[in-house]
Amino acid sequence: MSTEPRINDRIRVPEVRLVGPNGEQVGIVSIGDALKLAQESDLDLVEVAATARPPVCKLMDYGKFKYESAMKAREARRNQAHTIIKEIKLRPKIDPHDYETKKGHVVRFLKAGDKVKVTIMFRGREQSRPELGFRLLQRLAEDVTELGFVESQPKQDGRNMIMVIGPHKKKAEAKAEKAAAKAQRGSESAEQDALLGEQESAPAE
Repeated sequence: MSTEPRINDRIRVPEVRLVGPNGEQVGIVSIGDALKLAQESDLDLVEVAATARPPVCKLMDYGKFKYESAMKAREARRNQAHTIIKEIKLRPKIDPHDYETKKGHVVRFLKAGDKVKVTIMFRGREQSRPELGFRLLQRLAEDVTELGFVESQPKQDGRNMIMVIGPHKKKAEAKAEKAAAKAQRGSESAEQDALLGEQESAPAE
């Protein structure tokens, strides 16, 4: 079944509740008068509430409305679909330097608005000490608590233990902040160049 609204001659009812192009209420009019008004205004008559009695119709440029709706839907998909899950792998007995390096990656991913799947890999006898992995994951979650939250609690998956950390910031917000910071750096650099130019051109005393 088509989800497209009925427009113009496809609207087969004796009368409609008409709404003007700027949202103003015109009232209940015959379908003939509504179509005539649409023609005179060089607009389309679009059924926006088919189940109302009588149906509600609006005068609008349907082609422009469809185009704008498609653009909004595309923008919404772009902002929503780009949450990427990054993965970081750790060993239960990781040394402090390696831990800081891995934590740095997690921080970077969360700042960019991405989710992080943290995997603890157990080998040999380590499998009998799951509490080591659990403590390590808890520590990591606490260390990055300002940037992310535990979206999926630590759980055992075969030889591995997995936890997912979600970012507090959405991807779109992170992108906007990054762009703003870049623009800020650019303007500061331009100011410094201008200041340097003034100093160089100033006459020596």
